[in-house]
Amino acid sequence: MASDWLGSVVSINCGLTLGVYQGEVSSVNHASQTISLKQPYHNGTKCPVSEVTFSSMDIKELKFLDIQNTVNKPSSGQGAARGPSLTTAGQRGQSNRTTRPPVTSSSTHSDIPPITILNRASTGSSKNRGVTQSTPKKNSARNGSTSGLVRLKDDECFGGGTDEDMETDFDFEGNLALFNKAAFFSQINGTGGHGSRSQPPSTQVNQHSPSYRHDENVLEGKPVIYRQITVPQHGGKEYCTDSGLVVPSVTYEFHQHLLATAERWGLTLERRLEMIGVCSSQMALTLLGGPNRLTPKNVHQRPTVVLLCGPHLQGAQGISCGRHLANHGVEVILFLPNFVKSQEAVTSEVNLYSRTSGQQVASIKELPASPVDLVINCLDCHEKPMLKEKSWYQSAAEWANQNRAPVLSIDPPVGEQLQSVEAKWTLSLGLPLPLAETDSRVYLCDIGIPKLVFQEVGIRYLSPFGCKFVIPLHRA
Repeated sequence: MASDWLGSVVSINCGLTLGVYQGEVSSVNHASQTISLKQPYHNGTKCPVSEVTFSSMDIKELKFLDIQNTVNKPSSGQGAARGPSLTTAGQRGQSNRTTRPPVTSSSTHSDIPPITILNRASTGSSKNRGVTQSTPKKNSARNGSTSGLVRLKDDECFGGGTDEDMETDFDFEGNLALFNKAAFFSQINGTGGHGSRSQPPSTQVNQHSPSYRHDENVLEGKPVIYRQITVPQHGGKEYCTDSGLVVPSVTYEFHQHLLATAERWGLTLERRLEMIGVCSSQMALTLLGGPNRLTPKNVHQRPTVVLLCGPHLQGAQGISCGRHLANHGVEVILFLPNFVKSQEAVTSEVNLYSRTSGQQVASIKELPASPVDLVINCLDCHEKPMLKEKSWYQSAAEWANQNRAPVLSIDPPVGEQLQSVEAKWTLSLGLPLPLAETDSRVYLCDIGIPKLVFQEVGIRYLSPFGCKFVIPLHRA
């Protein structure tokens, strides 16, 4: 009778899709060919429902794990108790039998070794693990398969222990509250604090040690003296470098005295002109774009520079600059009036410039009408302020102001008078002169005057140039 198997613990394999179920038989229905299990386990995990019903169509394999209500009922001509007449899909067409091992009439319920369902989440010990290995191995051997034993071991190792632990969420805030952040950082900084553990003397951090940036020297040195240049005749204005060094201005007369002393020691006018030409051309090349503009692959976009020079020493400095620019592949156009008598230095520089690829014009009409890349202004002269009244000077200044190109002025004259050509950059030589207050950015050029020459004229001098020959100056 089917009622004889109620309460038996069975294992039902429903294939890969539905998995393996274990539980106690609660009912068997012959008409609908179904079997129900109460308190079922699915793949070793307790099901959330109290009862599950299976159809014989879904059952691939059925095993009896524990028989609770077996009664010795010998039937006529048979020595074994018959199981329920429920047939599975794999047993249809065969004799009506169950996968339970046959029980003889001489055996009793106590003779059958108990096999219980394992649930590692519900028990904290492994006392029952050794008991569960004998009967499944015997049954699987009789059935000619060991898949049941492997599946049971998998359920034992990986099946249970997740249903109860997942009911309580992990308390992140409570766990974070256990970490005393203030005490931890005070321990790192060596300042102590409430709740911090004391460090060994060898690992304590020196809280008085200063902090350094990546570009600072960790070695202690002498304090920086920012006023490293003092002059006997102050020009009335002071400038400072990017690093904060103070550079005072000098009067034009004292500047001429300094140049005359340097020339007596061998720094001749030709050497100064060459030095000024190199430094000013290097500054102009940087203003034109440097390596981003002057490359072999960019020969079709060579920059154009116009030099406005007068027939004086400042004009010779501009011509020297134009010669070096032309040597570096820049399109140079030199404006110099040829109807005015020029100095010897100007004639010498023009002869050298004529051997380059640069152009030379004497009329403003020959200058480009479209904007150029840079205009270098060397029209003004310290000794000849009356040149501003000349027609060629006024025409050149008007062209420069209307061309809308940035202007670099080399060694402009001093005084509070307004410049005829509005310059964006101004380049001073050696030491700055007290230039007029304009929006022009002031730069200082190293023309190679030795330190002892500065000392001879009474200047305490320490070079502010560092690794450069042209540095920017800021009005203090």
